[in-house]
Amino acid sequence: MGRIFDIAIAGAGPAGLAAALYLRRAGHKVTVFERFDEPKPVGSGLILQPTGLTVLGDLGLLGDILALGSRIERLYGTDAKSGRTVLDVRYDARPGRRFGLAVHRAALFGVLYRAARREAIAIETRVEVEALEQGERAVLIGGDGKRLGAFDMIVDASGARSKLRQCLGDPALPRPLAYGAFWASLGWREGFDQRALMQRYDKASIMVGVLPIGRPEPGAGNMAAFFWSLKPADVERVRADGLDAWKAKVVSVWPACEAFTGQIESFEQLSLARYGHHTVTLPAGRRLAVIGDAAHSTSPQLGQGANMALLDAAALGYALARADSIDKALETYARARRWHVRVFQALSFSLTPFYQSDATALPWIRDRLVAGLARIPPGPQILSAMVAGTIVDPFKPIGLAERQWPAVG
Repeated sequence: MGRIFDIAIAGAGPAGLAAALYLRRAGHKVTVFERFDEPKPVGSGLILQPTGLTVLGDLGLLGDILALGSRIERLYGTDAKSGRTVLDVRYDARPGRRFGLAVHRAALFGVLYRAARREAIAIETRVEVEALEQGERAVLIGGDGKRLGAFDMIVDASGARSKLRQCLGDPALPRPLAYGAFWASLGWREGFDQRALMQRYDKASIMVGVLPIGRPEPGAGNMAAFFWSLKPADVERVRADGLDAWKAKVVSVWPACEAFTGQIESFEQLSLARYGHHTVTLPAGRRLAVIGDAAHSTSPQLGQGANMALLDAAALGYALARADSIDKALETYARARRWHVRVFQALSFSLTPFYQSDATALPWIRDRLVAGLARIPPGPQILSAMVAGTIVDPFKPIGLAERQWPAVG
């Protein structure tokens, strides 16, 4: 084993916890700082792609998450008015091949958090990290001015509104996107495909979706993530019009969704997700690595956020294991993630207006082009690789190999 480092991680989300596991298992001293009173998940549901699942498998946690999630084999969307197929992307349907796993964010968080506790990783809560002071070692500055540390390396996993990345000369906040979404975690109802993400569209200004997300924790019932796109600027008007008016609008777009709207008794059950786009040019500096949404935030159109965060954590862990100094490890980390991040950030940014915007021409093109592409080779393979997160190989630059899916059934 090489030199042991004292490492601080800002943020106890999936990126921070996964990084903590990699670094602790390599023998380093790891302290995680979290701003909430207790670490907890934020949001409703997501799809773990073969990329994220491979990282969880590498951490020995694949069985734990498979026991909670819902296996996804298809992404399917139709036009609300005509019924025309707009989106039909399938993972490789042959037995033992790639798939997605839809999970409640609480399930992913719980699997990683329980693993961190088993490893006796120190997690300090109610610490708002505001700044980083560089000297002979790195010192974190809390919101009350309290000095934390000193550390050999800092990992910034504090999310899209990170304050630490200004140390890289990048103080910009994510560029707000016009559309966000209402999200709710609701009880699963029969009549919907339990192995698919299902969506209905009316142009690009309305999108309603249902995602089976399994169970948030062992012993709980199966759930669905239900979402409705809207502009954050319109939320107050929607609330003023009343819950019944909003429900009626949803049901007019997709009548079967009354099975879910019927479970919503107040707007308090709906979480508003706001999206922004930002990519750090170089996610590493002196004693500092930036991972997850702090390094690259975007819309959820390709569902890569949590998966790229897990890949970042793996890349950093393997880089530090191979390098003989922190400086070289950080250079290796940034190089290993460069092209995968850039390509998927560009794809997500360019595709978002086709699905969430006020445009009229773009959804017309989408409805004809994407559906046609899904039927004509190599179109299906390209779409599948985009969704799986593998149109650019994320594994080899890290030093990781994709999980052999036949081994997990």
